[in-house]
Amino acid sequence: MALLCGTLLLRSSRFCAVSTHFTRNFRVCKPAGCPVKKTCSVSSTITDCVHMRATRSGAPVSFCRFQICLKSSSPLSSGSVLTQCGHQIHTSAPLRALPAPLIWMVVKPLQKLLAIILGRSLRKWWVALPDNRRELMREWAWQRRWHLTAGAGVAMVIVALLLLTHLDESPVTGRTRLLVFSRENYMELAALTSEAYMEEFAELLVPVTDPRHQVVERVVQHLAQRNKDIPEVSEVSWSVHVVQSPNVNAFVLPNGKVFMFTGMLEAIADVHQLSVVLGHEMAHAVLGHSAEQASLSHVVDLLSLILLTAIWAVCPRDSVALLGQWVQGKLTELMFQRPYSRRLEAEADEVGLQLAAKACADVRAGPVFWQQMEIRDQLTGEPTFPEWLSTHPSHRNRFTQLDRLMPQALELRESCVCPALPASDPRVVFSKSVRVLLENAKHQAGRGPERARKPQLPHGPTSLPAGLPAALLAQSVPPPSPNVDQSSKDVECVDRQNNSQESYTCCGSFAILPTG
Repeated sequence: MALLCGTLLLRSSRFCAVSTHFTRNFRVCKPAGCPVKKTCSVSSTITDCVHMRATRSGAPVSFCRFQICLKSSSPLSSGSVLTQCGHQIHTSAPLRALPAPLIWMVVKPLQKLLAIILGRSLRKWWVALPDNRRELMREWAWQRRWHLTAGAGVAMVIVALLLLTHLDESPVTGRTRLLVFSRENYMELAALTSEAYMEEFAELLVPVTDPRHQVVERVVQHLAQRNKDIPEVSEVSWSVHVVQSPNVNAFVLPNGKVFMFTGMLEAIADVHQLSVVLGHEMAHAVLGHSAEQASLSHVVDLLSLILLTAIWAVCPRDSVALLGQWVQGKLTELMFQRPYSRRLEAEADEVGLQLAAKACADVRAGPVFWQQMEIRDQLTGEPTFPEWLSTHPSHRNRFTQLDRLMPQALELRESCVCPALPASDPRVVFSKSVRVLLENAKHQAGRGPERARKPQLPHGPTSLPAGLPAALLAQSVPPPSPNVDQSSKDVECVDRQNNSQESYTCCGSFAILPTG
């Protein structure tokens, strides 16, 4: 009776059950003094637990080596040894599909190029036709006009059905929207985008020990903690990166990467305004505005390919076709993309104000920030354009909208058992400060040009500061409010705007905001 012994070497720490069958021809090794007449074929079935899993990067993490020895106890083959060595099984690296939005970004210019080539080829073909053939083609089209109309109608119905199957409900607001690209697709693209930004800003990032970074970090984490009842907030790991740049800008990627420029921090007067600004940027990520805007752009571009093909087919010369293509692109941008972008910005302002209110910030500082931005642009001589030419609402319309939403935001803040707000309204204080500044400027202008100078906003908690240290870094952490439970527990907050009752984890004082 033969004795089968096998040695299985596995270079892995995880296992999955698979059945592996091997049939091999083994060579008989002859030791000294043992005659061997022939080789034998051994068929063996080995069932074991073998793990062959690749990491996320696609590289195999394990391979197997099987060494099987056969020893015989019969006198005829007492010295024969059957061995098989060196048979290795390697896993192949899995292929990772590119994110759908990234593929669309690459294919988009190719689609336009194909439409131009198709339209230009149709024009050349039509011009080359004899007159009688053109007349026959016109008659053929006229005789089958109803068939062509019916075909176009069926195509429109199919497109409408495809669009209806991609309707989605926006979180927080419940608005119905078109979403071609899923949130998961944009999470993959956001990971690639964040890596690119980290490389671009590698030498400009403020250290994490810098007070500016610490302030932004604490505000972001506080907003995330007080709004964790929203799945899109609690499921994301929020991280902060402060960039040393004079640009007045901030943005948040869908994967929770927050990029704040120091120019924006210098334009912010206090932490309450910072909370509203960060709430606005976080609202973009929570609502998935990047995927929504890309979906609309994708559908509009696909439909505009028909018009682009027609332009290149009908225009008599390439120069006229290029002009028509430029006009078509501008009209598409002004009629669809920019108005939709302004709508998303207004929605982010509304939801961001709610996030800040649930975090117990003084939401009255939100309209003041946009008033400051308007005056800042006037003092610095920034050119102003009509709103219909911009992707963002004007500063005036933004603080007007926030003023209109202020009663609901204050009710939401009060329902979250936040500390009482100070009696002085930042909006009133700022308006009085601006009025005094304008009166002083008029008096100085009346005394003569040598005494006149450009008015400067005063440094205060509700005005435009000269720099960040005086406005933000002087804020210290106040002790917890004695009459407010600081534990993170769910409290029923009444949403009076929707006449519904929802559970928010928003109560407790704003630990990093002064309440006085």
